[in-house]
Amino acid sequence: MEGSIALLGFGEGGWGPSIASGILVTVTLALATLPLGLAIGFFVALGKQSEEPSVKLAANMYTTIFRGLPELLTLFLVYYGGQIGVQKLGQLLGYTGAIEINSFIAGMFALGTVFSSYASEVFLSAFRVIPKGQYEGGYAIGLSYGQTMRKIILPQLIRIALPGLGNLWLILLKDTALVSAIGLADILRQTSVAARVTKHAFMFYGTACLIFLILGILSSFAINGIDRWAAKSGAKR
Repeated sequence: MEGSIALLGFGEGGWGPSIASGILVTVTLALATLPLGLAIGFFVALGKQSEEPSVKLAANMYTTIFRGLPELLTLFLVYYGGQIGVQKLGQLLGYTGAIEINSFIAGMFALGTVFSSYASEVFLSAFRVIPKGQYEGGYAIGLSYGQTMRKIILPQLIRIALPGLGNLWLILLKDTALVSAIGLADILRQTSVAARVTKHAFMFYGTACLIFLILGILSSFAINGIDRWAAKSGAKR
């Protein structure tokens, strides 16, 4: 038993350093994907409210496609499809060597598109809660559309959307495990390798479960703290 536990340590023959590097990759990937997904989701939500039919149609198609496709399939399409696209572009420019897309970048963009498709619906719901009079009040005091959005709408939008975005963050954190399928050395990849080499599958996969649960609990505490801060900030306005 002690020998099995030692496999999780940082000493000689222990898999602790590999698992720790996997945790770093997982957390870094989730944190890098979050702003990308939020930014795309926000602009897609604006597109859904656009009075231009073509923009509204494109935004609706975007969310329909990426909410309908399995996350793993989206990851494969971005990773392998992007690699083919870059290879073809390189050939057009006269480059004949092999080109490979970084697994981290591919994972970030794939997860970001999925995250943004759901985040856009959260933002859209938050936009609909804010009364139209808020916009009219901003215009009445001489603010432009951009100033009204930045100074009046966005602070309210963030407070309203925060609970839904918090749930999406937890989903994103779990979905990072999918990148192990394209070779990125995340938590699941490192524990899978350790399980195959040592034949202690239950112990290492159980460790992966525990790590994800801890990350989820820490994230919940952080989200609740941000929620309380946002509520206090709103009360002071």
